[in-house]
Amino acid sequence: MSNNDAFIILTGVSKHFGPVVAVDDINLTISGGEFFSLLGPSGCGKTTLLRMLAGFESPTSGEIFIDDAPMSEVPPYQRPTNMVFQNYAIFPHLNVRANIGYGLRYDKLSKAELDRRIDESLEMVKLPGFGTRRSEELSGGQRQRVALARALVKRPKVLLLDEPLGALDKKLREEMQLELRALQESVGITFIFVTHDQEEALTLSDRVAVMARGKALQVASPQQLYNCPVSIEVADFIGQMNFIDARVIEVEGERAVLEARGLGRVRAVASADFVRQGAQVVVAVRPEKLSLSYESSSDGRCSVQGEMKTAAYLGDRSHIYVTVDGCEKPLSVAAQEVESSSGQPIERGSEVWISWADESLVLLPVA
Repeated sequence: MSNNDAFIILTGVSKHFGPVVAVDDINLTISGGEFFSLLGPSGCGKTTLLRMLAGFESPTSGEIFIDDAPMSEVPPYQRPTNMVFQNYAIFPHLNVRANIGYGLRYDKLSKAELDRRIDESLEMVKLPGFGTRRSEELSGGQRQRVALARALVKRPKVLLLDEPLGALDKKLREEMQLELRALQESVGITFIFVTHDQEEALTLSDRVAVMARGKALQVASPQQLYNCPVSIEVADFIGQMNFIDARVIEVEGERAVLEARGLGRVRAVASADFVRQGAQVVVAVRPEKLSLSYESSSDGRCSVQGEMKTAAYLGDRSHIYVTVDGCEKPLSVAAQEVESSSGQPIERGSEVWISWADESLVLLPVA
């Protein structure tokens, strides 16, 4: 099977725990060699779905296929999968080599082959020379790498990762994200990654399934999720977004003219069926798509006046919050520098102008 084929298929997969529906009629296809993430808040069903792929839970209904084979009757130890848990599950009484080789103990390998496989795994996760160390001698990042090596030494077709970076501090977590992606590309197997961190999912993944209430709300590339969300719920979960209520005045081909609350008459791309004359919709725009100045836009972009209320300094940028008459909430504007035409910082209470391009606006259905 080529890497472009559907290697994992879930058809109508649901999981009930008594009256609680943890996973609700999931249909997914995942390609061989893909880095696929399940993203959502706690309780959305993502870990339950991962555990069903591993065989630790059985679907209430539906079927899971891996490499064309149905998995319903296949126990976890016979599936072509391996799993890295959130807490790593490193055995404290074993050193690194023994931890990595633990899953090979029943494979009847010669000592030379066993040593070779363990050495390969140590090289793979950049831990050569760490074989004799015990768990208490390892940092958090090193423990995470040992857990990865122990999973990969079995040469699974699919690696399942349940928030494996959750216990790391921010800087180490970001470093391990890059290493994990590089590792996946080097071994070429399918990774299915569970996380509640939207930035992590966007950084690592070829595609992402955004989940809520046991359902997959949208499955798309990180770029599509960020720029073209299909619902308010997805848009609100992926990054920061401004939402403005609006009514469609008219539709001209692929362009819509709308009356947006606080913004007045605006134009946006109208590619969805719900965008029709008279319909109530939501206009969404990312903070970085808005520009801030003391003067109204002179380059043909739409603009509206407001009052700067506060700013949040985030190092590489600031988020400026501007109240606009008619808008229910202040609009968030992302800017690297916030200065007036004289070069002085814009102060709270200042009258400012927000401007944007028509293409920056995304139209979403009312929830």
